[in-house]
Formats: sequence, structure tokens, C-alpha cells
Amino acid sequence: MKQQPLVFEVGPSHNGHLKHIRVSHRALGYMTVSVLLLCLFASGLFFTYLHMCWKVSRYDALNTDFNRLRVRYQQLQGEVRQHREQMASLETLASEVSVAYGISPSPLAEAGQPMDDDSLVPSVRESIEEYNFLKSATYSEIYHRYAYAWQSHGIPSLWPLNGILRSSFGKRTDPLSGEGAFHTGIDLAAAVGTPVHVTADGVVESATWSGRYGKLVAVDHGNNVVTYYAHLSQFLVVPGQEVHRGQVIALSGGTGRVTGPHVHYEVRLAGTPVNPYKYLGKNSSQPSTHLDSSDLGL
Repeated sequence: MKQQPLVFEVGPSHNGHLKHIRVSHRALGYMTVSVLLLCLFASGLFFTYLHMCWKVSRYDALNTDFNRLRVRYQQLQGEVRQHREQMASLETLASEVSVAYGISPSPLAEAGQPMDDDSLVPSVRESIEEYNFLKSATYSEIYHRYAYAWQSHGIPSLWPLNGILRSSFGKRTDPLSGEGAFHTGIDLAAAVGTPVHVTADGVVESATWSGRYGKLVAVDHGNNVVTYYAHLSQFLVVPGQEVHRGQVIALSGGTGRVTGPHVHYEVRLAGTPVNPYKYLGKNSSQPSTHLDSSDLGL
């Protein structure tokens, strides 16, 4: 039996007659399916949007946790580095005291056992280590242990420049990260281009870019004493050059990890940074002291 089309009556037209709209059952079915499909598609888009929003919020939470863990890891790294530098400084101080007072205990002496002549004979391992050292020794390594006869001022005893003392040796708050840190030297603020003087006779070990130090000059003074002059703007010496106390070796600057122009000065004994104050001269060119919270960098 043939289905009759559906008839919809709408409001009267301008001539007063009702309008009749005929819709077949097939067309009505198509329209119904189309509406259902559109609703399903819209629902899918909506749930996809909700899922993406959840993923974004989850990512933000994970990113926040990651940043917090990274900051904590950096703090722990700084603390470990600080403790290592402090231990190294304490070991150097103990060595200085031992040398100064002639204290050199042996394991046999500490155990209360008498020492015989055999204990004075180097072991095979000690002989091999000495051989390897002599075979691989360079000019710099030998000069670390012995100074040249021409040196009349082999111990640092000057201020490298006349500036403002901004940061001292020891514990401080890092001006860039805000974390606790151990400052391995002193910072002397000065205008860019201020002459930097070597503080003792020696030989230029290096004059190059050195990471956070920026442009760095290292001078070997013999006897395991080396001085660092960092954040420079220009080198006036070359590696291997002999320099004398008071000689201008570079110009100050603001290279490397800094917040302002200054010179970072270090004294290293056997490779370990030590407090440079005992090596700074007491003279009329001594910089003014102005320590505050605005440390300049390394």
C-alpha cells in the first residue's frame, strides 16, 4: 500500500489561504538520520575537546612538577659543589699546616711500629707512578713545582686593580640563580678597560675564553701557585710569556657569567681556590671595600 505523504499546514498567506507542505516519509527519514549524525558528530567533537583540555591540564601539572624538581636538583648540585670546594680548601689548609710544622706522619708511625729501611724504598706501584709522571710531564707541570731563578716576587702580593670590592671569598648568594654558593675568589668592580696587573712574577699559563669565567688569564707563579683574572675584555699577553709583578696583562670587562663589569680574582694552591686576602698587598692602591648584596657574578 502506497504511503501517503505527510502534509504540514502553515499560517495563511497574503490571500488568506493555508499553505500546505508535503513531505514524503523517505525525506523525513533522511532528515532524521542527518540530524542524528550531526548530533553524534557534535558530541564527538565536544568529548574530544574535553579530552584535550584534560591532557593540557595534565601536561601543565607535570611541567610544573618537572620545573620544581629541576630547581631542586640544581640546588642540590650547588650544595654538593660547595661542600666539595670547602673540603678541598680544608685539605689544602691541612697540607699547609703540615708543611709549616713539618708534620708528615706515616702509617707505621701512627700505629706505633718502628720504621725500618725497607719502608724507605719505593714500592713497584710508586715507581710506576713516578715513571708515568716523568714521561707525561710538560713544561707547565714542572713549573708548578719549581719557580725560575729570575723570579724575585714569586708570591702574589698586590691587588690586581684599583676598584670596588663587591664580593668576598666564601659563602654567598649567587646573584643570578639566588641559590647558596661558594665564591672561589673576590670580585673587584671597575669600568670596562681598566688595566689589570699581575700580582706576582710568573709565566702565563693560558689566555682564552673559559666558560662562565669569560675571557680568562691564568698565570703560573711556580710552587703550585696560580692566579686567575676573569671576565676580561682584552688580553695583553700570550700563553708562555714571562710576566713580572705589577705588569699590565689585560683590560677589565664583563664577559662570561656576570651581571656587571668587574674582575674576578682567584689564588689557587695546588689547583684548589684559597682565600686571596693573605696574598693581597697593604698599600696605597688598595681598592675601597664596599660589600653589599649586589654581587656581580662568578
